[in-house]
Amino acid sequence: MKKAIYPGSFDPLTLGHMDIIERSSKIVDELVIGVLNNSAKSSLFSLEERVTMIKEMTHYIPNVTVGSFDGLLVDYMKEIDATIIIRGLRAVTDFEYELQIAQTNHVENPNVETVFLTTSLQYSYLSSTIVKEFASHGGDISKFVPAVFINRIYERYGITQSKK
Repeated sequence: MKKAIYPGSFDPLTLGHMDIIERSSKIVDELVIGVLNNSAKSSLFSLEERVTMIKEMTHYIPNVTVGSFDGLLVDYMKEIDATIIIRGLRAVTDFEYELQIAQTNHVENPNVETVFLTTSLQYSYLSSTIVKEFASHGGDISKFVPAVFINRIYERYGITQSKK
């Protein structure tokens, strides 16, 4: 059985993330969305909120589950018995960083393999950071995130639809 993890902070979940989730769920038996609890970062949404939001958006994909972790990814992978890491690549600069992480994880656990999926062209520019920047200024984020999250994101910045 091929069990993979797609790790990230998902703060917030973007349409680019959903693209990677949908595509990778078709190539593995089980896909765990691993939501990172990074206490060093200040998040827009709490860990619990991010997990709930991802569950809400992936409920229709039968082989997808959502969990959370802190610490090393390879340690969490042992805990859930996963051997494949899924990572999305937007640009060459992503590859340089992701290659280092993949190699380090493989050195730490030789049974771990990383699979890189290039993002679909329509999402190649998209990141959670861009979403937050646009949202914080009341910009239109409807092409960036699932529609059900738009108001939740604006609310974090004290922006209502009527102000937008």
